[in-house]
Amino acid sequence: MESSIKEKCPFKIDIGPVYSVDPAKRHAYAQSGNNVFVPVERELIFDIDISDYDDVRYCCSGADVCKDCWPLMTIAIKILDASLRDDFGFNHILWAYSGRRGVHCWVCDSRARKLNNEQRAAIADYFRVYKGGENTMKKVSLTGPVLHPFLARSYTDVLKCFFEDKLLLSQQLFASEERYRKILDLIPDENIASELHDRWQGNRRSSISKEDVNATRWEQLKTTLQSGKHKAQGLRRCVEEIVFSYTYPRLDMEVSKHMNHLLKAPFCIHPKTGRVCVPIDPNNCDDFDPTTVPTLSQLLGELNAAGLHSNSENDWERTSLEKPIRFFRTAFLQPMLKACKEELESAYNAKLQQSKNSLAW
Repeated sequence: MESSIKEKCPFKIDIGPVYSVDPAKRHAYAQSGNNVFVPVERELIFDIDISDYDDVRYCCSGADVCKDCWPLMTIAIKILDASLRDDFGFNHILWAYSGRRGVHCWVCDSRARKLNNEQRAAIADYFRVYKGGENTMKKVSLTGPVLHPFLARSYTDVLKCFFEDKLLLSQQLFASEERYRKILDLIPDENIASELHDRWQGNRRSSISKEDVNATRWEQLKTTLQSGKHKAQGLRRCVEEIVFSYTYPRLDMEVSKHMNHLLKAPFCIHPKTGRVCVPIDPNNCDDFDPTTVPTLSQLLGELNAAGLHSNSENDWERTSLEKPIRFFRTAFLQPMLKACKEELESAYNAKLQQSKNSLAW
């Protein structure tokens, strides 16, 4: 593999599934008429882009990202990582910065790699809360007398605090009529929405600070919706739905549903930003800053400054990639290799025992 990379010198590497036959010979198999070229194993993957949050962030748009909107990616990591481990029992999960505008998740457990497309789609649908196209105003509908335990845990432990303590102020969600109208449009009762709109229009010249405006108007909205006279079924989940609409992870569903989707390999260089696709520690994802991720030119400068040799295996230890590589090896790679070895030994012992039983019979 190393020789092939040096020879071809690719500008990036995309990883797909393990196929039933050599992919280099796929055209020959296709001409034979036999449908034998099929994916048989692939990590369960998730792809989340910050550009999919453009309707709820006002600091940036498109592929641009800053410290005010990146926490939306941090929240996605926290929500999905906890559920993949606690609800599905997966252990070998790698989170990586995409190099530009989002994050990738690689679930590498043996049983995750062997999931078929239907099973992958079922897991993806488990996480799907944000639904609807561009022309759909309300994209989150929380039904039933109680929230699903996963959603209730996500709301209580992560989403509610993030929305009220950070997002309200960082994105100034109630600072202008254009912005709070988006929130009022999520209220199914037009009378209540109109009542709140008129109240905020009436005191728009108040000398109250921006921070207090956002917090006060949000508290007014919650009080109005949760008062005794507004306990209708349609309003029961309205506050939660607003929070979910603005903070819940927005997955690229098709990436997760199909085995043959390609995803950029960790430690590649993003061709448009020059940044390295470094791993992210989910336990310390609050500390991750995409604007400080090392770039290719930065790494070359560090190597040149240190006077290192191109054939040394440990040059990376004296660059900005030292911590990301050590984390990748110790927190992800070594535990996964150990699990793979134990799985192979278990399979070997099972076959050995089966052979012994056959001989005894």
